[in-house]
Amino acid sequence: MNKKKRLTLLSGILMISLLAACGNNNGNAGGSTSEPQASAAATEAAGTNASPAGDSGTVGTSQPVTLKMIFVGPKPVDYDLVFGEINKKLKEKVNATLEAEFLDWSDWAQKYPLKLAANENFDLIYSANWAGYNDQALKGGFLELTDDLLQKYAPMTWEAMPEVGWGQAKVNGKLYMVPQNRGETIEKLILYREDLRKKYNLPEINSPEAYANYLKTVSEKEQGVTPFVPETGDWKLHNLDRVLLKQQNEWNMFDFDLPIGFKLTDPAGKVFNVYETPEFKELVYYYKDLADHNAWSKSALNSKLDHQQEFRAGKTASITHNLGTLGALMTDMREKNSPYELALADITPDKKKSVAVSTQNGVSIHATTKNPERSLMVIDLLQNDKELHDLMMNGITAVHYNPVGDDKYTNAEKNANYTGFSNWGFNSPLNRDNASFPDEGNALTDKWEGEVYHYPLETFVFDNSKVKTEVANVGNVMLQYGIPLEYGSVKDVDGGLAKLQAQVKEAGIDTIIAEVQRQIDEFLANSGQ
Repeated sequence: MNKKKRLTLLSGILMISLLAACGNNNGNAGGSTSEPQASAAATEAAGTNASPAGDSGTVGTSQPVTLKMIFVGPKPVDYDLVFGEINKKLKEKVNATLEAEFLDWSDWAQKYPLKLAANENFDLIYSANWAGYNDQALKGGFLELTDDLLQKYAPMTWEAMPEVGWGQAKVNGKLYMVPQNRGETIEKLILYREDLRKKYNLPEINSPEAYANYLKTVSEKEQGVTPFVPETGDWKLHNLDRVLLKQQNEWNMFDFDLPIGFKLTDPAGKVFNVYETPEFKELVYYYKDLADHNAWSKSALNSKLDHQQEFRAGKTASITHNLGTLGALMTDMREKNSPYELALADITPDKKKSVAVSTQNGVSIHATTKNPERSLMVIDLLQNDKELHDLMMNGITAVHYNPVGDDKYTNAEKNANYTGFSNWGFNSPLNRDNASFPDEGNALTDKWEGEVYHYPLETFVFDNSKVKTEVANVGNVMLQYGIPLEYGSVKDVDGGLAKLQAQVKEAGIDTIIAEVQRQIDEFLANSGQ
Protein backbone atom coordinates (compact mmCIF):
# COMPACT_ATOMS: atom_id res chain seq x y z
CA MET A 1 0.00 0.00 0.00
CA ASN A 2 1.51 3.33 -0.98
CA LYS A 3 1.89 6.27 1.32
CA LYS A 4 -1.03 8.31 0.09
CA LYS A 5 -3.31 5.31 0.39
CA ARG A 6 -2.14 4.74 3.96
CA LEU A 7 -3.10 8.29 4.86
CA THR A 8 -6.49 7.87 3.20
CA LEU A 9 -7.16 4.63 5.05
CA LEU A 10 -6.04 6.01 8.41
CA SER A 11 -8.09 9.17 7.96
CA GLY A 12 -11.16 7.16 6.98
CA ILE A 13 -10.83 4.87 9.98
CA LEU A 14 -10.43 7.79 12.36
CA MET A 15 -13.41 9.63 10.89
CA ILE A 16 -15.64 6.56 11.12
CA SER A 17 -14.44 5.92 14.68
CA LEU A 18 -15.32 9.47 15.63
CA LEU A 19 -18.83 9.04 14.33
CA ALA A 20 -19.24 5.72 16.10
CA ALA A 21 -18.16 7.34 19.35
CA CYS A 22 -21.10 9.72 18.99
CA GLY A 23 -23.52 6.80 18.94
CA ASN A 24 -24.23 6.35 15.22
CA ASN A 25 -23.84 2.72 14.23
CA ASN A 26 -25.77 2.67 10.97
CA GLY A 27 -23.94 1.41 7.91
CA ASN A 28 -25.66 3.45 5.20
CA ALA A 29 -27.19 6.84 4.58
CA GLY A 30 -30.48 6.09 6.23
CA GLY A 31 -29.46 3.01 8.16
CA SER A 32 -31.88 0.93 6.08
CA THR A 33 -31.15 -2.35 4.36
CA SER A 34 -30.37 -2.48 0.65
CA GLU A 35 -32.94 -4.04 -1.67
CA PRO A 36 -32.10 -7.54 -2.98
CA GLN A 37 -31.24 -6.20 -6.41
CA ALA A 38 -28.80 -3.65 -4.95
CA SER A 39 -27.27 -6.25 -2.66
CA ALA A 40 -26.64 -8.63 -5.51
CA ALA A 41 -24.87 -5.96 -7.52
CA ALA A 42 -22.91 -4.77 -4.53
CA THR A 43 -21.49 -8.22 -3.86
CA GLU A 44 -19.28 -7.62 -6.88
CA ALA A 45 -16.01 -6.15 -5.63
CA ALA A 46 -15.63 -2.44 -6.32
CA GLY A 47 -13.70 -2.13 -9.51
CA THR A 48 -15.16 -5.00 -11.49
CA ASN A 49 -16.59 -4.35 -14.92
CA ALA A 50 -19.97 -5.85 -14.16
CA SER A 51 -22.94 -3.56 -14.62
CA PRO A 52 -24.40 -2.49 -11.27
CA ALA A 53 -27.86 -2.29 -12.74
CA GLY A 54 -28.69 -5.98 -12.75
CA ASP A 55 -31.62 -6.62 -15.13
CA SER A 56 -31.66 -3.58 -17.39
CA GLY A 57 -35.38 -4.03 -17.89
CA THR A 58 -35.95 -3.68 -14.15
CA VAL A 59 -34.21 -0.33 -13.96
CA GLY A 60 -35.46 0.97 -17.27
CA THR A 61 -32.46 1.26 -19.59
CA SER A 62 -34.20 0.16 -22.77
CA GLN A 63 -34.36 3.69 -24.15
CA PRO A 64 -31.05 5.47 -24.94
CA VAL A 65 -30.43 8.78 -23.16
CA THR A 66 -27.86 11.54 -23.46
CA LEU A 67 -26.89 13.09 -20.14
CA LYS A 68 -25.26 16.51 -19.92
CA MET A 69 -22.79 17.20 -17.09
CA ILE A 70 -21.25 20.50 -16.03
CA PHE A 71 -17.58 20.35 -14.93
CA VAL A 72 -15.38 23.16 -13.63
CA GLY A 73 -11.99 23.65 -15.21
CA PRO A 74 -10.84 23.85 -18.82
CA LYS A 75 -11.99 21.46 -21.53
CA PRO A 76 -9.25 18.86 -22.01
CA VAL A 77 -7.55 18.84 -25.39
CA ASP A 78 -8.35 15.15 -25.79
CA TYR A 79 -11.92 15.41 -24.52
CA ASP A 80 -13.44 13.85 -27.65
CA LEU A 81 -10.99 10.94 -27.59
CA VAL A 82 -11.44 10.04 -23.91
CA PHE A 83 -15.15 10.69 -23.63
CA GLY A 84 -15.65 8.70 -26.82
CA GLU A 85 -14.24 5.67 -24.99
CA ILE A 86 -16.22 6.47 -21.84
CA ASN A 87 -19.42 6.64 -23.84
CA LYS A 88 -18.78 3.30 -25.55
CA LYS A 89 -18.70 1.69 -22.10
CA LEU A 90 -21.66 3.65 -20.74
CA LYS A 91 -23.69 2.72 -23.80
CA GLU A 92 -22.96 -0.96 -23.23
CA LYS A 93 -23.71 -0.90 -19.53
CA VAL A 94 -26.61 1.54 -19.04
CA ASN A 95 -27.51 2.72 -22.56
CA ALA A 96 -26.39 6.28 -21.79
CA THR A 97 -24.09 8.85 -23.37
CA LEU A 98 -22.36 11.55 -21.34
CA GLU A 99 -21.91 15.01 -22.84
CA ALA A 100 -19.76 17.47 -20.88
CA GLU A 101 -19.61 21.26 -20.63
CA PHE A 102 -16.63 22.92 -18.96
CA LEU A 103 -16.55 26.19 -17.00
CA ASP A 104 -13.02 27.56 -17.15
CA TRP A 105 -11.25 28.49 -13.93
CA SER A 106 -11.10 32.15 -14.95
CA ASP A 107 -14.87 32.62 -14.73
CA TRP A 108 -16.43 29.47 -13.26
CA ALA A 109 -17.35 31.26 -10.01
CA GLN A 110 -19.65 33.61 -11.92
CA LYS A 111 -21.08 31.10 -14.41
CA TYR A 112 -21.70 28.18 -12.04
CA PRO A 113 -24.51 29.73 -9.95
CA LEU A 114 -26.00 31.40 -13.03
CA LYS A 115 -26.50 28.04 -14.74
CA LEU A 116 -28.49 26.82 -11.77
CA ALA A 117 -30.38 30.09 -11.33
CA ALA A 118 -31.33 30.11 -15.02
CA ASN A 119 -32.48 26.48 -14.75
CA GLU A 120 -30.51 25.49 -17.84
CA ASN A 121 -31.03 22.08 -19.36
CA PHE A 122 -28.48 19.65 -17.89
CA ASP A 123 -28.54 16.51 -15.78
CA LEU A 124 -25.35 16.33 -13.68
CA ILE A 125 -23.02 18.91 -12.19
CA TYR A 126 -19.77 18.79 -10.25
CA SER A 127 -20.46 20.03 -6.73
CA ALA A 128 -18.31 20.83 -3.70
CA ASN A 129 -18.45 22.66 -0.39
CA TRP A 130 -16.08 25.30 -1.80
CA ALA A 131 -18.35 25.72 -4.85
CA GLY A 132 -21.44 26.61 -2.79
CA TYR A 133 -22.93 23.13 -2.43
CA ASN A 134 -24.98 23.93 0.68
CA ASP A 135 -26.29 27.17 -0.75
CA GLN A 136 -27.30 25.65 -4.08
CA ALA A 137 -28.93 22.69 -2.34
CA LEU A 138 -31.04 25.03 -0.22
CA LYS A 139 -31.98 27.07 -3.28
CA GLY A 140 -33.46 23.95 -4.87
CA GLY A 141 -30.91 23.51 -7.63
CA PHE A 142 -30.08 19.89 -6.79
CA LEU A 143 -32.27 16.81 -6.67
CA GLU A 144 -32.74 15.19 -3.27
CA LEU A 145 -31.19 11.72 -3.28
CA THR A 146 -33.26 9.38 -1.15
CA ASP A 147 -32.15 6.06 0.28
CA ASP A 148 -34.44 4.22 -2.14
CA LEU A 149 -32.97 5.98 -5.17
CA LEU A 150 -29.42 5.28 -4.06
CA GLN A 151 -30.03 1.64 -3.20
CA LYS A 152 -31.75 0.93 -6.51
CA TYR A 153 -29.72 3.00 -8.97
CA ALA A 154 -26.33 3.41 -7.27
CA PRO A 155 -25.95 0.11 -5.38
CA MET A 156 -22.14 -0.07 -5.52
CA THR A 157 -21.85 3.45 -4.15
CA TRP A 158 -24.45 2.76 -1.48
CA GLU A 159 -22.50 -0.26 -0.32
CA ALA A 160 -19.02 1.28 -0.52
CA MET A 161 -19.64 4.73 0.97
CA PRO A 162 -19.01 4.96 4.73
CA GLU A 163 -21.81 6.41 6.83
CA VAL A 164 -19.68 9.42 7.69
CA GLY A 165 -19.47 10.30 3.98
CA TRP A 166 -23.22 10.37 3.53
CA GLY A 167 -23.69 12.24 6.80
CA GLN A 168 -21.28 15.02 5.89
CA ALA A 169 -23.09 15.57 2.58
CA LYS A 170 -26.52 16.11 4.13
CA VAL A 171 -28.07 19.56 4.27
CA ASN A 172 -30.92 19.91 6.75
CA GLY A 173 -30.96 16.14 6.99
CA LYS A 174 -31.35 15.63 3.24
CA LEU A 175 -28.81 14.47 0.67
CA TYR A 176 -28.16 16.37 -2.57
CA MET A 177 -24.79 14.96 -3.63
CA VAL A 178 -22.98 11.71 -4.21
CA PRO A 179 -19.81 12.74 -2.37
CA GLN A 180 -16.29 11.55 -3.01
CA ASN A 181 -15.38 8.27 -1.36
CA ARG A 182 -11.74 8.97 -0.68
CA GLY A 183 -10.38 11.30 1.96
CA GLU A 184 -7.58 13.77 1.38
CA THR A 185 -5.66 16.33 3.35
CA ILE A 186 -6.73 19.89 2.68
CA GLU A 187 -3.76 21.74 4.11
CA LYS A 188 -2.20 24.24 1.74
CA LEU A 189 1.49 24.38 0.91
CA ILE A 190 3.81 26.65 -1.04
CA LEU A 191 5.44 25.42 -4.25
CA TYR A 192 8.47 27.56 -5.00
CA ARG A 193 11.63 27.86 -7.05
CA GLU A 194 14.35 26.20 -4.99
CA ASP A 195 16.97 27.33 -7.51
CA LEU A 196 16.19 30.94 -6.61
CA ARG A 197 16.39 30.25 -2.89
CA LYS A 198 19.82 28.71 -3.38
CA LYS A 199 20.92 31.43 -5.79
CA TYR A 200 20.47 34.06 -3.10
CA ASN A 201 21.56 31.86 -0.20
CA LEU A 202 18.24 32.23 1.61
CA PRO A 203 17.32 30.17 4.70
CA GLU A 204 14.89 27.24 4.55
CA ILE A 205 11.31 28.35 3.91
CA ASN A 206 9.54 26.91 6.93
CA SER A 207 7.72 29.90 8.44
CA PRO A 208 5.70 32.96 7.34
CA GLU A 209 8.75 35.13 8.01
CA ALA A 210 11.07 32.99 5.90
CA TYR A 211 8.54 32.99 3.07
CA ALA A 212 8.22 36.78 3.19
CA ASN A 213 11.99 37.05 2.99
CA TYR A 214 11.98 34.84 -0.11
CA LEU A 215 9.24 36.88 -1.81
CA LYS A 216 10.97 40.19 -1.13
CA THR A 217 14.31 38.91 -2.36
CA VAL A 218 12.84 37.61 -5.62
CA SER A 219 11.02 40.90 -6.13
CA GLU A 220 14.21 42.89 -5.63
CA LYS A 221 16.65 40.75 -7.60
CA GLU A 222 14.82 38.70 -10.25
CA GLN A 223 13.64 40.80 -13.17
CA GLY A 224 10.63 39.43 -15.01
CA VAL A 225 9.61 37.01 -12.24
CA THR A 226 6.55 37.76 -10.10
CA PRO A 227 7.18 36.43 -6.57
CA PHE A 228 3.62 35.14 -6.02
CA VAL A 229 0.62 34.70 -8.33
CA PRO A 230 -2.77 33.93 -6.71
CA GLU A 231 -5.46 31.69 -8.12
CA THR A 232 -8.11 33.34 -10.23
CA GLY A 233 -11.72 33.22 -9.14
CA ASP A 234 -14.24 35.16 -7.11
CA TRP A 235 -12.44 34.48 -3.82
CA LYS A 236 -13.49 36.55 -0.82
CA LEU A 237 -10.22 36.23 1.10
CA HIS A 238 -6.52 36.39 0.22
CA ASN A 239 -5.23 33.31 -1.59
CA LEU A 240 -2.71 32.75 1.22
CA ASP A 241 -5.28 33.01 4.03
CA ARG A 242 -5.82 29.26 4.17
CA VAL A 243 -2.18 28.97 5.19
CA LEU A 244 -1.49 32.17 7.10
CA LEU A 245 -4.87 32.70 8.76
CA LYS A 246 -6.67 29.35 8.98
CA GLN A 247 -3.78 26.89 9.37
CA GLN A 248 -1.49 29.23 11.27
CA ASN A 249 -4.14 29.85 13.92
CA GLU A 250 -5.75 26.38 13.84
CA TRP A 251 -9.17 27.74 12.91
CA ASN A 252 -12.11 26.36 10.97
CA MET A 253 -13.44 29.07 8.66
CA PHE A 254 -16.50 27.46 7.04
CA ASP A 255 -15.06 26.95 3.56
CA PHE A 256 -14.00 30.59 3.31
CA ASP A 257 -17.41 31.95 2.36
CA LEU A 258 -17.60 34.16 5.44
CA PRO A 259 -15.18 35.99 7.77
CA ILE A 260 -16.17 33.85 10.75
CA GLY A 261 -14.53 30.91 12.44
CA PHE A 262 -13.90 28.91 15.57
CA LYS A 263 -10.83 27.40 17.16
CA LEU A 264 -10.39 23.70 16.35
CA THR A 265 -9.46 22.96 19.95
CA ASP A 266 -12.44 24.82 21.45
CA PRO A 267 -14.90 22.12 22.59
CA ALA A 268 -17.71 24.69 22.70
CA GLY A 269 -17.05 25.92 19.16
CA LYS A 270 -17.39 29.60 20.06
CA VAL A 271 -17.79 31.52 16.78
CA PHE A 272 -16.04 34.85 16.22
CA ASN A 273 -15.68 37.59 13.62
CA VAL A 274 -12.29 37.00 11.99
CA TYR A 275 -12.00 40.63 10.93
CA GLU A 276 -12.01 41.72 14.59
CA THR A 277 -9.20 39.43 15.72
CA PRO A 278 -5.65 40.61 16.43
CA GLU A 279 -4.45 37.76 14.23
CA PHE A 280 -6.21 39.23 11.20
CA LYS A 281 -4.88 42.73 11.88
CA GLU A 282 -1.34 41.40 12.16
CA LEU A 283 -1.74 39.48 8.92
CA VAL A 284 -3.06 42.54 7.07
CA TYR A 285 0.13 44.38 7.98
CA TYR A 286 2.15 41.36 6.80
CA TYR A 287 0.34 41.51 3.45
CA LYS A 288 0.74 45.27 3.20
CA ASP A 289 4.50 44.93 3.65
CA LEU A 290 4.61 42.28 0.93
CA ALA A 291 2.48 44.37 -1.43
CA ASP A 292 4.75 47.38 -0.88
CA HIS A 293 7.68 45.16 -1.88
CA ASN A 294 5.82 44.03 -5.03
CA ALA A 295 5.37 40.43 -3.91
CA TRP A 296 2.43 40.18 -6.35
CA SER A 297 1.23 42.19 -9.30
CA LYS A 298 -0.70 45.38 -8.59
CA SER A 299 -3.32 44.04 -11.00
CA ALA A 300 -3.58 40.70 -9.15
CA LEU A 301 -7.19 41.35 -8.14
CA ASN A 302 -8.30 41.55 -11.76
CA SER A 303 -5.89 38.98 -13.20
CA LYS A 304 -7.08 36.05 -15.30
CA LEU A 305 -3.66 34.37 -15.26
CA ASP A 306 -3.48 30.63 -14.60
CA HIS A 307 -1.15 30.51 -11.61
CA GLN A 308 0.00 26.96 -12.39
CA GLN A 309 0.87 27.84 -15.97
CA GLU A 310 2.71 30.95 -14.79
CA PHE A 311 4.77 28.79 -12.44
CA ARG A 312 5.38 26.17 -15.10
CA ALA A 313 6.72 28.90 -17.41
CA GLY A 314 9.01 30.36 -14.75
CA LYS A 315 7.06 33.62 -14.66
CA THR A 316 6.28 33.33 -10.97
CA ALA A 317 8.46 32.12 -8.11
CA SER A 318 5.72 30.60 -5.95
CA ILE A 319 2.09 29.54 -5.79
CA THR A 320 -0.11 27.88 -3.17
CA HIS A 321 -2.40 24.85 -3.35
CA ASN A 322 -2.93 21.45 -1.75
CA LEU A 323 -0.35 18.67 -1.75
CA GLY A 324 -2.01 16.60 -4.45
CA THR A 325 -2.23 19.46 -6.93
CA LEU A 326 1.26 20.78 -6.29
CA GLY A 327 2.79 17.30 -6.30
CA ALA A 328 1.18 16.54 -9.65
CA LEU A 329 2.52 19.79 -11.10
CA MET A 330 6.02 19.01 -9.81
CA THR A 331 5.89 15.52 -11.29
CA ASP A 332 4.84 16.82 -14.68
CA MET A 333 7.44 19.59 -14.75
CA ARG A 334 10.24 17.22 -13.76
CA GLU A 335 9.21 14.64 -16.34
CA LYS A 336 9.28 17.38 -18.97
CA ASN A 337 12.79 18.36 -17.84
CA SER A 338 11.88 21.78 -16.49
CA PRO A 339 14.97 23.99 -16.11
CA TYR A 340 13.80 25.06 -12.65
CA GLU A 341 14.52 23.31 -9.38
CA LEU A 342 11.30 22.88 -7.43
CA ALA A 343 10.50 22.48 -3.74
CA LEU A 344 7.55 22.36 -1.37
CA ALA A 345 7.32 24.49 1.76
CA ASP A 346 5.06 23.84 4.74
CA ILE A 347 5.18 27.21 6.48
CA THR A 348 2.89 26.07 9.30
CA PRO A 349 4.81 22.86 10.10
CA ASP A 350 3.82 22.49 13.73
CA LYS A 351 0.11 23.18 13.35
CA LYS A 352 -2.70 20.64 13.48
CA LYS A 353 -3.55 18.90 10.22
CA SER A 354 -7.10 18.01 9.19
CA VAL A 355 -8.70 16.03 6.38
CA ALA A 356 -11.31 17.09 3.88
CA VAL A 357 -14.93 16.21 4.52
CA SER A 358 -16.63 14.17 1.84
CA THR A 359 -18.18 17.25 0.22
CA GLN A 360 -14.75 18.51 -0.84
CA ASN A 361 -15.67 16.91 -4.18
CA GLY A 362 -18.83 15.28 -5.46
CA VAL A 363 -21.52 15.11 -8.12
CA SER A 364 -25.08 16.41 -7.86
CA ILE A 365 -28.11 15.82 -10.08
CA HIS A 366 -29.96 18.83 -11.44
CA ALA A 367 -33.34 19.18 -9.79
CA THR A 368 -35.12 19.36 -13.15
CA THR A 369 -33.43 16.44 -14.89
CA LYS A 370 -35.69 14.07 -16.78
CA ASN A 371 -33.29 11.20 -16.13
CA PRO A 372 -32.47 10.98 -12.40
CA GLU A 373 -32.26 7.18 -12.44
CA ARG A 374 -29.84 6.96 -15.34
CA SER A 375 -27.83 9.84 -13.90
CA LEU A 376 -27.33 7.89 -10.67
CA MET A 377 -26.37 4.78 -12.61
CA VAL A 378 -23.68 6.72 -14.46
CA ILE A 379 -22.31 8.18 -11.21
CA ASP A 380 -22.29 4.69 -9.72
CA LEU A 381 -20.22 3.35 -12.61
CA LEU A 382 -17.79 6.25 -12.81
CA GLN A 383 -17.04 6.01 -9.09
CA ASN A 384 -16.89 2.21 -8.77
CA ASP A 385 -16.31 0.48 -12.11
CA LYS A 386 -12.55 0.18 -12.53
CA GLU A 387 -12.43 0.42 -16.30
CA LEU A 388 -14.68 3.47 -16.45
CA HIS A 389 -13.08 5.05 -13.40
CA ASP A 390 -9.64 4.77 -14.97
CA LEU A 391 -10.90 6.38 -18.17
CA MET A 392 -12.56 9.29 -16.36
CA MET A 393 -9.69 9.94 -13.97
CA ASN A 394 -6.65 9.17 -16.11
CA GLY A 395 -7.60 8.99 -19.78
CA ILE A 396 -6.46 6.33 -22.24
CA THR A 397 -3.83 3.73 -21.39
CA ALA A 398 -0.45 4.32 -23.11
CA VAL A 399 -1.71 7.67 -24.41
CA HIS A 400 -2.32 9.68 -21.24
CA TYR A 401 -1.11 7.28 -18.54
CA ASN A 402 0.66 3.97 -18.04
CA PRO A 403 -0.85 1.67 -15.39
CA VAL A 404 1.52 0.43 -12.69
CA GLY A 405 -0.18 -2.44 -10.91
CA ASP A 406 -3.74 -1.84 -9.75
CA ASP A 407 -3.31 1.42 -7.88
CA LYS A 408 -0.52 3.49 -9.46
CA TYR A 409 0.37 5.05 -12.80
CA THR A 410 3.01 7.04 -14.61
CA ASN A 411 2.37 9.83 -17.07
CA ALA A 412 2.32 8.90 -20.75
CA GLU A 413 3.36 11.25 -23.54
CA LYS A 414 0.03 13.06 -23.88
CA ASN A 415 -0.81 13.29 -20.17
CA ALA A 416 -1.19 17.08 -20.40
CA ASN A 417 -3.96 16.63 -22.98
CA TYR A 418 -6.31 15.17 -20.38
CA THR A 419 -6.04 16.99 -17.07
CA GLY A 420 -7.01 20.10 -15.12
CA PHE A 421 -10.76 19.69 -14.69
CA SER A 422 -13.01 18.47 -11.88
CA ASN A 423 -13.12 14.74 -12.54
CA TRP A 424 -12.33 14.55 -8.80
CA GLY A 425 -16.09 14.41 -8.21
CA PHE A 426 -15.67 10.67 -8.78
CA ASN A 427 -12.81 10.17 -6.27
CA SER A 428 -12.97 6.69 -4.79
CA PRO A 429 -10.71 3.91 -3.46
CA LEU A 430 -10.07 3.05 -7.13
CA ASN A 431 -8.03 6.24 -7.64
CA ARG A 432 -4.54 5.56 -8.93
CA ASP A 433 -1.62 7.46 -7.40
CA ASN A 434 1.25 8.70 -9.50
CA ALA A 435 4.21 6.36 -9.03
CA SER A 436 6.46 9.34 -9.74
CA PHE A 437 4.88 11.54 -7.05
CA PRO A 438 7.67 13.66 -5.54
CA ASP A 439 9.57 12.18 -2.62
CA GLU A 440 9.05 15.48 -0.82
CA GLY A 441 5.30 15.03 -1.10
CA ASN A 442 5.45 11.48 0.19
CA ALA A 443 7.59 12.65 3.11
CA LEU A 444 4.95 15.24 4.03
CA THR A 445 2.24 12.60 3.74
CA ASP A 446 4.18 10.39 6.14
CA LYS A 447 4.62 13.29 8.54
CA TRP A 448 0.96 14.26 8.47
CA GLU A 449 -0.21 10.67 8.80
CA GLY A 450 0.26 10.80 12.54
CA GLU A 451 -0.94 14.37 12.89
CA VAL A 452 -4.50 14.23 11.52
CA TYR A 453 -6.62 16.08 14.04
CA HIS A 454 -10.30 15.23 14.49
CA TYR A 455 -12.49 17.65 16.41
CA PRO A 456 -16.13 17.57 17.58
CA LEU A 457 -17.37 19.95 14.85
CA GLU A 458 -15.57 18.22 11.98
CA THR A 459 -18.88 17.10 10.41
CA PHE A 460 -20.86 20.24 11.23
CA VAL A 461 -22.57 21.85 8.23
CA PHE A 462 -23.92 25.40 8.44
CA ASP A 463 -27.44 25.94 7.08
CA ASN A 464 -27.61 29.58 5.95
CA SER A 465 -31.27 29.50 4.90
CA LYS A 466 -32.35 31.84 7.71
CA VAL A 467 -29.66 34.44 7.02
CA LYS A 468 -29.38 34.37 3.23
CA THR A 469 -29.67 38.13 2.87
CA GLU A 470 -27.01 38.78 5.48
CA VAL A 471 -24.67 36.20 3.91
CA ALA A 472 -25.01 37.85 0.51
CA ASN A 473 -24.45 41.31 1.96
CA VAL A 474 -21.38 40.22 3.93
CA GLY A 475 -19.97 38.54 0.84
CA ASN A 476 -20.26 41.79 -1.08
CA VAL A 477 -18.46 43.65 1.70
CA MET A 478 -15.65 41.09 1.68
CA LEU A 479 -15.13 41.65 -2.03
CA GLN A 480 -15.45 45.43 -1.90
CA TYR A 481 -13.47 46.21 1.27
CA GLY A 482 -11.76 43.03 2.51
CA ILE A 483 -9.91 41.87 -0.61
CA PRO A 484 -8.33 45.26 -1.45
CA LEU A 485 -7.18 45.56 2.17
CA GLU A 486 -5.64 42.08 2.20
CA TYR A 487 -3.83 42.59 -1.10
CA GLY A 488 -2.29 45.80 0.18
CA SER A 489 -3.99 48.29 -2.12
CA VAL A 490 -5.40 50.31 0.80
CA LYS A 491 -2.78 52.83 1.95
CA ASP A 492 -4.21 53.46 5.42
CA VAL A 493 -4.33 49.97 6.95
CA ASP A 494 -5.91 50.99 10.24
CA GLY A 495 -8.50 53.13 8.51
CA GLY A 496 -9.23 50.43 5.97
CA LEU A 497 -9.61 47.81 8.67
CA ALA A 498 -11.96 50.02 10.69
CA LYS A 499 -14.08 50.63 7.61
CA LEU A 500 -14.18 46.91 6.80
CA GLN A 501 -15.25 46.08 10.35
CA ALA A 502 -17.98 48.73 10.28
CA GLN A 503 -19.29 47.67 6.88
CA VAL A 504 -19.41 43.98 7.74
CA LYS A 505 -21.32 44.80 10.93
CA GLU A 506 -23.80 46.85 8.96
CA ALA A 507 -24.16 43.95 6.51
CA GLY A 508 -25.31 41.66 9.33
CA ILE A 509 -22.30 39.65 10.46
CA ASP A 510 -23.53 39.52 14.06
CA THR A 511 -26.83 38.02 12.94
CA ILE A 512 -24.97 35.34 11.02
CA ILE A 513 -22.68 34.57 13.96
CA ALA A 514 -25.66 34.21 16.28
CA GLU A 515 -27.33 31.77 13.87
CA VAL A 516 -24.15 29.73 13.39
CA GLN A 517 -23.62 29.56 17.15
CA ARG A 518 -27.19 28.41 17.67
CA GLN A 519 -26.71 25.59 15.17
CA ILE A 520 -23.34 24.60 16.64
CA ASP A 521 -24.78 24.46 20.15
CA GLU A 522 -27.62 22.29 18.89
CA PHE A 523 -25.23 20.05 16.94
CA LEU A 524 -23.00 19.48 19.96
CA ALA A 525 -25.96 18.81 22.21
CA ASN A 526 -27.41 16.23 19.80
CA SER A 527 -24.08 14.51 19.24
CA GLY A 528 -23.44 14.14 22.95
CA GLN A 529 -20.28 16.26 22.90
